Amino acid sequence: MTKKTKKMLIIGAIIIVLANLIPTIATKLSTTSQKRKFNMISSTSNMFFEDELKLFAKENNIDLSIDYYGDLEIVDILNSTNEQKKYDAVWISNSIWLYMLDNSYLVTDSKSIGINPVVLAVTKDKANELNLYSQEITNENILRAIEEKKLNYVMPSVTKTNIGATAYLGFLNSLAGSPEVLTVEMLKNPDLIANMKTFFKGVERVSGDELYLEEMFLNGSYDAIINYESSLIEMNKLLEREGKEPLHLIYPKDGVAINDMPFGYVERNQDKKENFEKILNYLRSEKVSKLLENHGIRTWYGGVNNQSDSNSFKKEWGIDTNKYLIPLKYPSKKVMTEALDIYVESLRKPNHTVFCLDVSGSMQGTGLEELKDAMNYILDREQAGKDRLQFSSYDKISIITFNSQIQKKSLVYTGDDTKNAINFVDSLKASGGTNIYDPSQEALKILENTNSKEYTRTVILMTDGESNIGQFEKLRRYYQNNSLDIPIYSIMFGESNERQLSEIALLTNAKIFDGKEGLKEAFKEVRSYN
Repeated sequence: MTKKTKKMLIIGAIIIVLANLIPTIATKLSTTSQKRKFNMISSTSNMFFEDELKLFAKENNIDLSIDYYGDLEIVDILNSTNEQKKYDAVWISNSIWLYMLDNSYLVTDSKSIGINPVVLAVTKDKANELNLYSQEITNENILRAIEEKKLNYVMPSVTKTNIGATAYLGFLNSLAGSPEVLTVEMLKNPDLIANMKTFFKGVERVSGDELYLEEMFLNGSYDAIINYESSLIEMNKLLEREGKEPLHLIYPKDGVAINDMPFGYVERNQDKKENFEKILNYLRSEKVSKLLENHGIRTWYGGVNNQSDSNSFKKEWGIDTNKYLIPLKYPSKKVMTEALDIYVESLRKPNHTVFCLDVSGSMQGTGLEELKDAMNYILDREQAGKDRLQFSSYDKISIITFNSQIQKKSLVYTGDDTKNAINFVDSLKASGGTNIYDPSQEALKILENTNSKEYTRTVILMTDGESNIGQFEKLRRYYQNNSLDIPIYSIMFGESNERQLSEIALLTNAKIFDGKEGLKEAFKEVRSYN
């Protein structure tokens, strides 16, 4: 046998061996990579901690991915068989939402990471006027101030945000007499219903987004805000840096709504458990406790353990970390579901919404059909009710259509009789140019005649083009000369001019929603702001 032949045989043998080994090596590498990959779903309120958490994951060879959603969205995602498969862990604001899961065994090993009360914070002038510096304030005292029209406030949506929902459930439990167990029968008590209606009469503005809530409050002129203690602490730091008076936080002696920030394992496969436990132990470590306290998050019901940043918990802001917080009790899943339904239909402060709908020529075809579909969803009680976005019998709805000028103004409809409104929308046709300013001003005129003490007032402007007719300056003068506080929320579609819509949002302390990826989803989102 020649040397060349031997060499060829050796090379052939090596190739055969490698061919057999490569799949095994690839499988092991794939398995290792899969074990390192760790997907987490988290409340948007935890975004502040992302850098620290990802740094820890990197140092521990964990390929961490985090998706952020609102707490109630997280419940929907984890209740979806397909969506829940994407995640290995959940970090949510409150344990009550884990009880709302269809599969009560889906999330295991849940542990509290921090304590974050939901409280009412008032301006210094209002605190002085109502003598709210006392440690003996009760939820009943707050209710009486609202009833006497001495206190108004802004808050997040009850049906779309954790803050709004927990504040509502906590206050509901308190005014029901803090029973051992809140029942469905108790929710029907006429006195409780009357008191809760009074409480929500104090609402001046509602935000469907917990982050936007702060911006809305700071840009407006309101007595008070309902928010996380940690968020209010950060707001007070900002106010002091700007040389402004900080807010005074109120902790009713009969209890406050508490969020326990649980981190839990999504029980799918055991090969992710080791990484889950590493992250859990890190989040419950003394190092993280100090970091959380620097952000205004407590580590136990009595306050803080480390006092690592004296600027986070100031007594002059009404915060007493030596006083044990009395948590209000949350009801069962069944009672919570019923309570949220009752809120939408009976307790929520009624709203008068004016829709300004673009029917210019560029809306012809697909655009107009999308608009009709979105409005049909919003106006149909059965469809919108699936997302708790339906109008109630106490609400008012007006519709203005426009192109280069105002085309039609509909009658005022009530929220429980929208058949004529749906027929009106279905009859729309598209033509002409675009003028967003005149219909916006007309909508404000309509709402000026609506009592702000009885209704929250909102304009929803939907447009798909640049306004080539009309003047922003005319709208601005009208808004400011009449000292209005009515938001004009805009939905961008097609080729709408974002600069023009931003001017209107800035003027009216509102925001813009992107409907380019789906007009129906944009309408759903903006509905949670009124």
